[in-house]
Amino acid sequence: MSTSPYGELRSELDALTTEAYRPELAEIDRRTTLDIARLMNGEDAGVPAAVARQLPQIAAAIDAAAERMAHGGRLLYLGAGTAGRLGVLDASECPPTFNTPPGAVVGLVAGGPEAMVTSVEGAEDSRELAVADLERHGVGPGDVVVGISASGRTPYAVGAVEQARAVGALTIGLSCNADSPLAAAADHGIEIVVGPELLTGSTRLKAGTAQKLVLNMISTISMIRLGKTYGNLMVDVRASNEKLRARSRRIVRLATGAPDEAIEEALTATGGEVKNAILTILGGVDAATAARLLDESRGHLRAALMAARP
Repeated sequence: MSTSPYGELRSELDALTTEAYRPELAEIDRRTTLDIARLMNGEDAGVPAAVARQLPQIAAAIDAAAERMAHGGRLLYLGAGTAGRLGVLDASECPPTFNTPPGAVVGLVAGGPEAMVTSVEGAEDSRELAVADLERHGVGPGDVVVGISASGRTPYAVGAVEQARAVGALTIGLSCNADSPLAAAADHGIEIVVGPELLTGSTRLKAGTAQKLVLNMISTISMIRLGKTYGNLMVDVRASNEKLRARSRRIVRLATGAPDEAIEEALTATGGEVKNAILTILGGVDAATAARLLDESRGHLRAALMAARP
């Protein structure tokens, strides 16, 4: 029996797939750079298959999340270290890509903004910190909280899910170990078991890649369900720079086939709103009518087009 004050925690880590030691890689540092690169590439190739095994669970979680978000609920990601940073990354991409309002998709990392670039000691071990973060954002029954943790045992992530569920929010637990406390605490548990890492316990590798793939699905498919796309076109894109302004015009052209003059006229009339511009062209309505129809259809362009062309 271990006399170390960390004996219990060490035993927990020994039992985790993500922390498993791989003796066959004990001399990896003696291999050539090309060999190591090939090995890493081969390891990464198995991640999509691990994600595929959880697709039913992922889809169920997304459908439940989109339902809350359709009624004004927010999507919040919480995690520590790499897991938290991946959540912040995914959340930060939603405003420019889908024109989500401020605060609709939020990423919180244990330790606050400082933890995005430096380690904040002890933050991941604090359930109380997670509770405080959720209370500060006023999380309630209409919201969706996603706890992210490769190990599935990080107190900050587990505490976030437990607190969110206690106040009636929909909860999703994303981890990379089977039978994790995080999945057990959540309404929807998603466990992407990618196996031991190339470097023992370095879960920014395969586990991080798996988490990024799942977060891509959660945000992207939720936005599709919320009418943020028309087919595979990002019709709610926010044109905040030259590249995005050019992309806006390309999206309108792909959706309508209209000539450049008509596209510019439609975008000018609608204040640069891509979805509205498409509706004026395809629906044959003016800008004010397009805005009304989109409001009545809760932003779903296909539904607005059906109303414009009964």
